[in-house]
Amino acid sequence: EVQLVESGGGLVQPGGSLRLSCAASGFTFNFYAMTWFRQAPGKGLEWVSSISSLGGSTDYADSVKDRFTISRDNAKNTLYLQLNRLKTEDTAMYYCAKVRASRTWALGTPDVDSWGQGTQVTVSS
Repeated sequence: EVQLVESGGGLVQPGGSLRLSCAASGFTFNFYAMTWFRQAPGKGLEWVSSISSLGGSTDYADSVKDRFTISRDNAKNTLYLQLNRLKTEDTAMYYCAKVRASRTWALGTPDVDSWGQGTQVTVSS
């Protein structure tokens, strides 16, 4: 059974930083690209960033480019998202997700088949 468990969210002031983690189990982690989505209060789901199975390729939504960094540690089966220069509009529930097809990579919003429970990020002064 695929399990994805996010952590690292919290309350931070504008301009601050957070590091989100997503611990994965139940599948061969290094076979799959992984991704982060977010959902702000009252809004739809927004794709944030993706990383290829071995970490060699990454992609970001324009809204977070140059502020967020996605990475992974395949030895630890863990996905990360470093959030820098946070803005109030980054306030959202952040979810990690597993891309459906193994050993594939594509730019933009991926097709995913498993989600974590989410971790809340609140940016406020």
